[in-house]
Amino acid sequence: AGENFEQTPLRRTFKSKVLARYPENVEWNPFDQDAVGMLCMPKGLAFKTQADCREPQFHSFIITREDGSRTFGFSLTFFEEVTSKQICSAMQTLYHMHNAEYDILHTPPTNDKESCSSAGDCNGTSVSKLQRFNSYDISRDTLYVSKCICLITPMSFMKACKKVLEQLHQAVTSPQPPPLPLESYIYNILYEVPLPPAGRSLKFSGVYGPIICQRPSTNELPLFDFPVKEVFELLGVENVVQLFTCALLEFQILLYSQ
Repeated sequence: AGENFEQTPLRRTFKSKVLARYPENVEWNPFDQDAVGMLCMPKGLAFKTQADCREPQFHSFIITREDGSRTFGFSLTFFEEVTSKQICSAMQTLYHMHNAEYDILHTPPTNDKESCSSAGDCNGTSVSKLQRFNSYDISRDTLYVSKCICLITPMSFMKACKKVLEQLHQAVTSPQPPPLPLESYIYNILYEVPLPPAGRSLKFSGVYGPIICQRPSTNELPLFDFPVKEVFELLGVENVVQLFTCALLEFQILLYSQ
């Protein structure tokens, strides 16, 4: 995905696609496959090996429609081992091509045999380049690919959705199966757990423990289910105070982020 061919294959991004969705149709929320795929994996599909960090990552997003209505998405991205031999072989081939192109671009155009003290030195240079850039070996490394599970909701219950996704992922990766079939938990969250009434909280059972979501009443501040601590960690105290001042003075505020 993109023209980042100068990067090594494991540092490139690849096009993602939606593998499955449930339910197939929701009247109040028609499914946009391209938008959801892009928002779940904004940087595209990624590959890693056992040497890379593969901790699950959580993020949220908003889909705003033409009529101004909003739906909220919550995505947990994790890495699964690639079991397809064809994909592993394709990654190995990409690395061979990348190394060959690198050698062509960086080999000095000379036929002077005296530039190397011996044939062994020249071969040694080539081998060191190969070791430097051939960071995936099909016979030695385990290849992993990114995958994500996502919940799309009418309200921004971030903490509850994060717990649901984390517990579902734990159930899939745990050596012990969950108490009930995984489909029953998904059915429960989609069809049996209602939205809490305004001013009330709701407690329901997850795969491994209870999950609570709260909804403010009509005379309280709107729902903002995100930890303010992260804002201070990302921006710092001075910037947060300045941002708050600008909001009170009704200045236009632009947040720019990668």
